Amino acid sequence: MTRISLTVDGAKVADDVEPRMLLVQYLRERLGKTGTVIGCDTSNCGACTVHLDGTSVKSCNVLAVQADGSEVTTIEGLAATTGNGELHPVQEAFRECHGLQCGFCTPGMIMQSVDLLKENPHPSEEEIRLGLEGNLCRCTGYHNIVRAVQHAAGAEA
Repeated sequence: MTRISLTVDGAKVADDVEPRMLLVQYLRERLGKTGTVIGCDTSNCGACTVHLDGTSVKSCNVLAVQADGSEVTTIEGLAATTGNGELHPVQEAFRECHGLQCGFCTPGMIMQSVDLLKENPHPSEEEIRLGLEGNLCRCTGYHNIVRAVQHAAGAEA
């Protein structure tokens, strides 16, 4: 077992984990952060995307021990980053623009979209599609997801 300590959604946690435990497993099984979805375990779908020290990562591709000393934000903690108790603007845009259908990919899409908009606050449609390339949706055809990102960026959708 290896001792890790990190901050998850603003709360400091310390735990003993097996060195082979994935971050997605740690978040879900130990901390109850079930909004972080296990989709493929191969980093292909992006449903498990979280922010690690402010950058989006696929948590099925990161060991929990690699997150030692880091700050992790999950979809559950994203609204808290606004400081006003309301949904994050990207979460609100996905709700307003119907950027989801079954909802399975939504947490990862939102987390990736937040990172995309941090790097490029006013992306074109093509830049949005490229920025979300590693996140798969099997329901919507991406049209409303792209509209939601445009809406969150303040662009005309």
